[in-house]
Amino acid sequence: MNRTNTATTPLVLVVEDETELSDILLAYLQRDNLRTLHAATGPDALRLFREHQPSIVLLDIRLPGKDGVDVLKEIRQESDTPVIMTTALADDLDKMLSLRLGADDYVVKPYNPAEIIERVRAVLRRTFRAPEPRNDAPLRIGQLEIDQQAYTARAFDEQERPVVLPLTLTEFRILVCLAKRPKRCFSRAELIEACLPESDALDRVIDSHLSKLRKKLQDAGCNDLIETVRGIGYRLWRDT
Repeated sequence: MNRTNTATTPLVLVVEDETELSDILLAYLQRDNLRTLHAATGPDALRLFREHQPSIVLLDIRLPGKDGVDVLKEIRQESDTPVIMTTALADDLDKMLSLRLGADDYVVKPYNPAEIIERVRAVLRRTFRAPEPRNDAPLRIGQLEIDQQAYTARAFDEQERPVVLPLTLTEFRILVCLAKRPKRCFSRAELIEACLPESDALDRVIDSHLSKLRKKLQDAGCNDLIETVRGIGYRLWRDT
């Protein structure tokens, strides 16, 4: 385990079983004044994650002891900590599965370690940036209420009983973007620019986030709130 001396510096958990590659990543991260932890197996990754609560996780998919996808599932059951998946496989199925399970980014080996540092910094900026000044009044769309100051969204039933939606930061940003201009159709590129500005995410990544967001809205009783406009994108739509 290696750390810098600044306790407030973000802590990065690197989960990688290739010793040469992990040594390079750790060196680059430390040179960029980030604190680091290293795990070479899935079980060790979960143990260190629970013990130290890192700011972000760099997680390889192919790991001894427990597959990286299974590690991601357990992390997502416990936390919204940002996770960047790394793998030697370029299979789109692995990529989409990781994103659907809640990964924040995905990098295919071989990669430039300097690129990894930039992606780590980008995800940390998106996750921990200070909230921008905005109107204190929550957004209300039908039975849905979005509080931009508290970063929460709630759905109210007929008796006005609230149900909190367990949204990730990206899902929350997409929902706010759509709710600020209801009935306006946003293209996938516009949503990427508004909600993932430092990412090189593909259109399918937005589709994956929207799919999970829709499911959470439906579970809270907000059915058919997000409409797909074929060939264009998405909009928040409510006639009543």
